[in-house]
Amino acid sequence: MNEDLKNFSMDFFKLDGKVAIVTGGNTGLGQAYAVALAKAGADLFIVAHNHDFDETKSLIESEGRLVEFYRTDLSKKENIQPVVDACLKKYGKIDILINNAGTIRRAPLLEYKDEDWKAVIDINLNAVYHLSKAVAPIMVKQKSGKIVNVCSMLSFQGGKFVPPYTASKHGVAGLTKAFANELAKYNIQTNGIAPGYVETANTAPIRADKNRNQEILSRIPANHWAKPSELMGTIVFLCSKASDYVNGHILAVDGGWLVR
Repeated sequence: MNEDLKNFSMDFFKLDGKVAIVTGGNTGLGQAYAVALAKAGADLFIVAHNHDFDETKSLIESEGRLVEFYRTDLSKKENIQPVVDACLKKYGKIDILINNAGTIRRAPLLEYKDEDWKAVIDINLNAVYHLSKAVAPIMVKQKSGKIVNVCSMLSFQGGKFVPPYTASKHGVAGLTKAFANELAKYNIQTNGIAPGYVETANTAPIRADKNRNQEILSRIPANHWAKPSELMGTIVFLCSKASDYVNGHILAVDGGWLVR
C-alpha cells in the first residue's frame, strides 16, 4: 500500500497550538475567520480599529481558546511593527496571518476625492504589504507559516464607483503571488480568499434594495447570498497542513459568481 496515502490524516486540518493574527477580526467576515480558526484549535490575536470586542471574545473563549485584542490604525506604517511585537510578547510566535482589515468608499470616478483614494489604498493595500513583510521574518525563522490575504470579486473585475477599492484588491492579489514566490522555499504558503456576496452588516443596505438584491441574485448560480459560516471551512483549509502545497492561489468563495 502507498505509504504516502496512508500518512494522510484529518488531523491535517487541525490548528492545535497555532497562533493567528487576524486584522479586522472583530466584526463581519473577519469575526467568522477568527472564530473558525479558534474552532480548529488556534489562539487568536485580533487587530482592529475599534473596541467592539465583546461578542468575538465570548465566541472564541467558548471554544476554549485564548484571545488578545489590539486596537490600532493599520493605515499608518508606524503602527505595524508594534502589532507584531505585541503578538510575540503575548504568545511567543506567529503561525498564521489573516490580512482581512479593509475599507471602501463609493463615489463616481469623476467626483472621486484624492483623500478617499489614499485612505482606501493605505488600509487595503499598504497595510497588507507592511504587515506581511513584518511577519515574514518570524515565519522564516520558524520555517513555517501561513499568510492569507482577503481579496475580492474586484480582484478580478472592475466594478463601479470604487476605483481605489478595485485597484487595492487587484494589488492584494498581486502581492499574494509575489510573496508566495519568495517565501515558499521557507515552508510559508501565501494565498488569497476572495469572498462573493456575503450577508454582513456592511451589505445590509444592498440586500434591502429589492432591485439591486435581485440583480445580484440573478448572477449567482447558487441563488443566495453567502452566510459568513460558508467561508469558515475555506479559511481553516488555507491555514492548515492540508493546504501545504497550495501557494499563490486566489480561492473564490462566491457561489459561482465569477463563472456566470
